[in-house]
Amino acid sequence: MERVTAGGVLQLALAGAGVLLLFRILTRLRPGASLQDAVVVITGASSGLGKECARVFHAAGARLVLCGRDAARLQQVVQELTASSTGSQQQTHIPSTVVFDLADRDTVDGAAQEILRCHGHVDVLISNAGISYRGNILDTHISVQRDVMETNYFGPIALTQALLPSMVRRRSGHVVVISSVQGKIAIPFRSAYAASKHATQAYFDCLRAEVERYGIHVSVISPGYIRTNLSVNAVTGDGSKYGVLDRNTAQGRDPAHVAQAVLKAVRQRSKDVVLAGPLPSLAIYLRTLWPALFFKLMSSRACKEQKPKDE
Repeated sequence: MERVTAGGVLQLALAGAGVLLLFRILTRLRPGASLQDAVVVITGASSGLGKECARVFHAAGARLVLCGRDAARLQQVVQELTASSTGSQQQTHIPSTVVFDLADRDTVDGAAQEILRCHGHVDVLISNAGISYRGNILDTHISVQRDVMETNYFGPIALTQALLPSMVRRRSGHVVVISSVQGKIAIPFRSAYAASKHATQAYFDCLRAEVERYGIHVSVISPGYIRTNLSVNAVTGDGSKYGVLDRNTAQGRDPAHVAQAVLKAVRQRSKDVVLAGPLPSLAIYLRTLWPALFFKLMSSRACKEQKPKDE
């Protein structure tokens, strides 16, 4: 059997990156579906990326159902969106709101019914709500691992499964989940977060295959760092708040640009979208094509960091 050299692996990685670039260019040329009057549900809509998604989908004429835990903050978003549409030539709609905690599975079924009562159906579900984590596995209580999984994985799939039967009956719908590059590669001191995002990727990949026959589309969006308060609100090994804006997070992508990418993915019915720079994209290929080197690099990174801190 021919031995694969480091140069050969690099050539394969570059060839794969070239194919991905060509695909993205061709995708840009494909016309997108209209979202005028489409019913779009967004979780985690009161801040960060969820709020920016609300802005772009509202501007596109969608009938929004904004979900979150804080009723006052959701109403503030509604007021801002309503004010922003004054004088717009695009027909817009006043958003509805549904208040519930995605991590509380006992409330999800009731929330799903309330969502359906808003407009009778759902065209697009965008599962955006989530929590991050910073911690050393040795110092992290198992309850923290469970809590992160509850919010990032079980919450989104519970809401998806509660709304899915209505989509199947209509033989129409689009499920979008905001995952992460860390759903494709795992880095030190992010165990709970990376595990929840890996599980998310796997579940929605399975869902895509199972519901395609019903005319339902599934998109997994995997951004790198986004300039939000995700790291500030992250939990640590003992469950306390991390409270630090990481340097990489502060230098991350503008959430407004990521929201535009989500809008584009919905319009073009993209299946899997990675929003990352050259190094994270190369790392994804490296994890698949040369895992031994990837593991060595991650081990070296863990030794340098010693503990979770500003990266």
